[in-house]
Amino acid sequence: MPQLQNVILTDRTPVTPVNLTFVPRDISAGVGEVVNNAGTPIGEKRLTVSMKQTGKRFKGEVRLTLPVVVSEVINGVTSPKVVRTGYINLSTSFDETSTEQERTDAVGMMASALTTGKVLVNDALVKNEGVY
Repeated sequence: MPQLQNVILTDRTPVTPVNLTFVPRDISAGVGEVVNNAGTPIGEKRLTVSMKQTGKRFKGEVRLTLPVVVSEVINGVTSPKVVRTGYINLSTSFDETSTEQERTDAVGMMASALTTGKVLVNDALVKNEGVY
């Protein structure tokens, strides 16, 4: 069982990618949460991880929540405001008889599918392009 711990995620900023450190926040109902502190909780980027067994299947989920915050000034008072939020959800579902190698291969293939060189996936998800 993995311990809740710091996670460093690297973005795709051109030339100099940025490493974001997510630190442990909480574990609630078997869901571990790490956050990248933005100064105020409203702007925190969040990564949650969970695994549960349902019948004969093990179901895992990783969620990344990415709010975009601006400073809003009303009557001379500045306060943060979320203007939009991006979400990425990854779920897995494996039979209880699956091997660790099968799961390793499957997760590795999905990680490979998300690289910039996989145009089908990258351009659909990043460039909002339809598939033809």
